[in-house]
Amino acid sequence: MRTEFPSEHEIARAWHVIDAQNAVLGRVASRAAMLLMGKHKPIYTPHIDTGDHVIIVNAAKVKLTGAKEQQKLYRRHTGYPGGLVETGASKMRATRPAKMVELAISGMLPKTKLGKQMYRKLKVYAGDQHPHQAQKPATLDMGKEARR
Repeated sequence: MRTEFPSEHEIARAWHVIDAQNAVLGRVASRAAMLLMGKHKPIYTPHIDTGDHVIIVNAAKVKLTGAKEQQKLYRRHTGYPGGLVETGASKMRATRPAKMVELAISGMLPKTKLGKQMYRKLKVYAGDQHPHQAQKPATLDMGKEARR
């Protein structure tokens, strides 16, 4: 028996909306990464992008557990000698709340060209409005486990 691989026109890409208000960051990120990769579909193939589009709203209201709000650091480098820049989670939430969610999700995606292609299907908004109503996105309920 031969293994069937989905072709590009066979892949149906749905749109999902995840409300991150009062949800734990890691749980939202892992669910979004699973949807972006397409692991929830029976046609999932590791070397083909079979994932859906994901819209995350209320990224500014996502929860961090424990003492991460004061202790977690986001690091980046400017490219110049001694150019390491560290930003705390509380400052990141105040200045760029959508970036917190984007970094958490991108860390869970493959570090390849395929992962970058999956990442392009992610849309994150700090507020509760998004401009993707024409795509008729389905609201995804994170359930009780994401609200701990």
